[in-house]
Amino acid sequence: MTVLEQRGAYRPSPPPAWQPRMDPAPLLPDAEPYRVLGTESAAKADPGLLRRLYAELVRGRRYNAQATALTKQGRLAVYPSSTGQEACEIAAALALEERDWLFPSYRDTLAVVARGVDPAEALTLLRGDWHNGYDPYAHRVAPLSTPLATQLPHAVGLAHAARLKGDDVVALAMVGDGGTSEGDFHEALNFAAVWQAPVVFLVQNNGFAISVPLARQTAAPSLAHKAVGYGMPGRLVDGNDAAAVYEVLSDAVRHARAGGGPTLVEAVTYRIEAHTNADDATRYRGDAEVEAWRAHDPIALLERELTTRGLLDEDGIEAARQDAETMAASLRDRMNREPGLDPMDLFDHVYAESTPQLREQRDLLRAELEAEQEPHDGHGEQGEGSGAREGGAR
Repeated sequence: MTVLEQRGAYRPSPPPAWQPRMDPAPLLPDAEPYRVLGTESAAKADPGLLRRLYAELVRGRRYNAQATALTKQGRLAVYPSSTGQEACEIAAALALEERDWLFPSYRDTLAVVARGVDPAEALTLLRGDWHNGYDPYAHRVAPLSTPLATQLPHAVGLAHAARLKGDDVVALAMVGDGGTSEGDFHEALNFAAVWQAPVVFLVQNNGFAISVPLARQTAAPSLAHKAVGYGMPGRLVDGNDAAAVYEVLSDAVRHARAGGGPTLVEAVTYRIEAHTNADDATRYRGDAEVEAWRAHDPIALLERELTTRGLLDEDGIEAARQDAETMAASLRDRMNREPGLDPMDLFDHVYAESTPQLREQRDLLRAELEAEQEPHDGHGEQGEGSGAREGGAR
């Protein structure tokens, strides 16, 4: 028998924490993904914005194709293509003000470039080259995050710190559906909601976490429904509708900047290409599924809207393609050049102030490199041995 079951026992009323903190209804997402293109709402969209979105989508598609080709040529170690997801990428970058911060995942190269990072520098990390490749502070873009969802708590921390300092800054953190299965996702959303941090979470639900379909990851009605469990609004949007994604993200950014706290946005899209060049997508999905999503291509959707309304003609389409080709040619030329690497760069930018251990490692490597560069005495045993090895090698 428990204390509460004893006759005459004191029965306290439930503490406030037991009661609902708020009405969950306003936090729930719509039943269907929000759309603009092909609806009456499209007439209200800014024509200049639509044309800019289109030009960036075409540029992004060409960037994906060129980066994929560079991977096949051995110029990149890996490239996670975002073909089919360009609307999410571009809208995320354009929805932010210059003072805001973007926290991308490894697949969000297009968002990084659209934010203003040099196209070649955005690929530096994927090339296995120098550190991050670009200065995060120059563009307010955090490093591309390869570990799943680890960038989300970083975004919350920066947003919370900005609010404490009185800075008018919003952080937008991007993650895939697979990242929502990580503990970092839970921790980030929980802290963001409790602190009412000015942060927007964009989940690109492209159907698969490598080869694992979403239905094997979660039984939730949608990923946007997870928002209510943390006490923030959830929004569901058609991730291939660039105008809709931009509108939803812009609303969420304004909401956060005004002190309304975080928002979780799920953009329903599809990964047309394989997970990376090391993945064989035919082992876990069929061609019919991919072709069905090609019919809902983000570039085709926007191009149809613009041409139907007389906002884009053949000259405009060709101009966008030529601009994309110019970018691709420049990227190809720069990535085909052999980089000049200095092994001592390994020790730069690791700590604000170098540690004794790091200095010791640096000095050790420098000494080894200098020893390798010293000419050998051709008359000594070492020279003879070296000659014998070289002869044997030939």
